[in-house]
Amino acid sequence: MHHDTPFFANPENWVAVCIIIFALLFGRKLWAAIATTLDARTQEVEAELAEASRLRREAEIMREEAQAQRGAALAEAQKLLEGARAEAARVTEAAAAEAEASARRRERMALDRIAAAEKAAVDEVRIAAAEVATAATRAVIAQTLTGEADARLLDQAIGQLPQALRAA
Repeated sequence: MHHDTPFFANPENWVAVCIIIFALLFGRKLWAAIATTLDARTQEVEAELAEASRLRREAEIMREEAQAQRGAALAEAQKLLEGARAEAARVTEAAAAEAEASARRRERMALDRIAAAEKAAVDEVRIAAAEVATAATRAVIAQTLTGEADARLLDQAIGQLPQALRAA
């Protein structure tokens, strides 16, 4: 600045005066517009923060529910597994008991067959012995007895027949 020129003759001073007048005239409007914009932005940020907080709470609730469901599912799976193990043990035990009973039945049937075979063999031996004894008796009787003795022996055998049949 030169000291010898008047204040309004210098263009720099005019620029400063215009800026001051512009600021006085439009400063409030500009400040109001800027403040309104900043307030709107502040409200948007606050709304976004509130939404984020709400979403975080919902996510925490969902996470807790998911953990509870997972725990319930694990407990249910454990219960099902224990039930399956118990059922498998029961089926195995029942199968073992059935196999043992079947083996006992087969053993009893085999013993019954053996006893029947032994009885049949003894009966066959008795029948064969009786046939041999009968044949031998006939031969002895035929050689030694007369007709009269034959008739007496036959009458005596017929008389003893009811008693022999009752005993058999």
